[in-house]
Amino acid sequence: MQPTIGYLEKIIRIYSKRLEAVTDETYNWRPGPEKWSKKEILGHLVDSAQNNIRRFVIAQYEDTPDIPYSQDDWVVLTGYRDYPARDLIALWTLLNKHIIIILANMSPEGTQRKCSMGGQAQTLEWVAADYCNHLLHHLHQILDLDPIAYPG
Repeated sequence: MQPTIGYLEKIIRIYSKRLEAVTDETYNWRPGPEKWSKKEILGHLVDSAQNNIRRFVIAQYEDTPDIPYSQDDWVVLTGYRDYPARDLIALWTLLNKHIIIILANMSPEGTQRKCSMGGQAQTLEWVAADYCNHLLHHLHQILDLDPIAYPG
């Protein structure tokens, strides 16, 4: 798990500063009525962090819990369109620092426990690595960087 923790620390260190440089106008622009704004994508990353915190904790004491979430509903119901971007960046940063602490406290046996996200169960070690890839995919969308392929 240590390489994933280091990777997540690096993501937070590099991208939190880049997120702060994005203008409110850029955060609020929506490419289409059914598309998320960059602010809503950042909100989605906050939701993803919250749901993964649940997975990382619950799967350590329950056998193969199923913890999916409806990302579109979460984005709409949390009202990210009206949320101050700077507050979202701070929340995203703190939630990810919390994830690092959870992962660092996970036992080697805990990393091999499984969790389902509405599909095939995966180890928590896999979920943590996949979470980093998911973050990078969306961070590159927000920052208009070269796309990073991600399933889904």
